[in-house]
Amino acid sequence: MSTARYFDPGQLNRLVSLQSRAAGADALGQPVGAWADVVQVWASIRNQSGLQALRADQPVSIVQVSIRIRYRAGVNAGMRVVHGATVYEISAVLPDEAGRQWTDLVCQVVPA
Repeated sequence: MSTARYFDPGQLNRLVSLQSRAAGADALGQPVGAWADVVQVWASIRNQSGLQALRADQPVSIVQVSIRIRYRAGVNAGMRVVHGATVYEISAVLPDEAGRQWTDLVCQVVPA
């Protein structure tokens, strides 16, 4: 096994919840925007970058992070990761298809 491809599972030191949108509708038939837990997994969370931007003429901070979990199928963009009070929106899923050891999630912090 190549040293460059080695993954230390001891780095997975944060317990997070993977969530997806729950299907359903309210009494008026409108879609419900609730989130449902899919699974809890151990993860490594690394801040990658941060920047200031304007949205609706208001300055906002955009923080991008990389979250590494053990290899897992079924994770996709549009899901989210919750760690404590912090919510991360998954924008890309980068699985280790060759070694099937990990999956990297490219995420942005969702402002509170």
